Amino acid sequence: MWNLPNILTVVRICLTPVIALLPFIEGYWPKLICFAVFLFAAITDVWDGYLARSRNMVTDLGKLLDPIADKLLLFATLIPIYIISRTRHDLYDIPLWGSIPLWVCVLLVGREFAMTGFRWYAKRRGIVIPASDAGKLKTVVQNVYIGATILWFAFRDARKPLGWEHSRYADWWNQFHGGFVAVTLGIAALLTVYSFLHYMNRYRELLGPRRG
Repeated sequence: MWNLPNILTVVRICLTPVIALLPFIEGYWPKLICFAVFLFAAITDVWDGYLARSRNMVTDLGKLLDPIADKLLLFATLIPIYIISRTRHDLYDIPLWGSIPLWVCVLLVGREFAMTGFRWYAKRRGIVIPASDAGKLKTVVQNVYIGATILWFAFRDARKPLGWEHSRYADWWNQFHGGFVAVTLGIAALLTVYSFLHYMNRYRELLGPRRG
């Protein structure tokens, strides 16, 4: 059971408290370290699945731990992002709409709970629901948003100690980076809704009464 894909999954689970706590530490270095750790976790999320399938290392333990690791990583990033952007709005204010709205957090997290329940229900009826292209794209854009936001926190913290407060290049990057964060969040929210509706439509027969 303890093959390389499963070990990588356990490592991701162990890293989630680190990712959740680092953004709350003052200064830009903790945020940069958090970004590096998150990037490692996001890459290994893709890599361990590829290894398990390509080398015939798929195990029941891996099937159990992988979705747990995914959800823990989402919680470990979204919750700090929401708290920090709300409590330090003056420093981490993101252009376009400021900080991540609560309803978007609920949407992203609620979709994961809903899909977990739907997959469990489908399995009880003998149908395994694999990840769709829309779901995979949603995950990629969501991770881009999270990574960009962590870097946004690092950039905002670095402006004063590095003397970038009155730099026109830093001002330009401030608008570009902040806008990028806002746009990727919007796209992630749209893909969250679209991918969920796609699953519901594709497996709509499961929503009807059981036959036989």
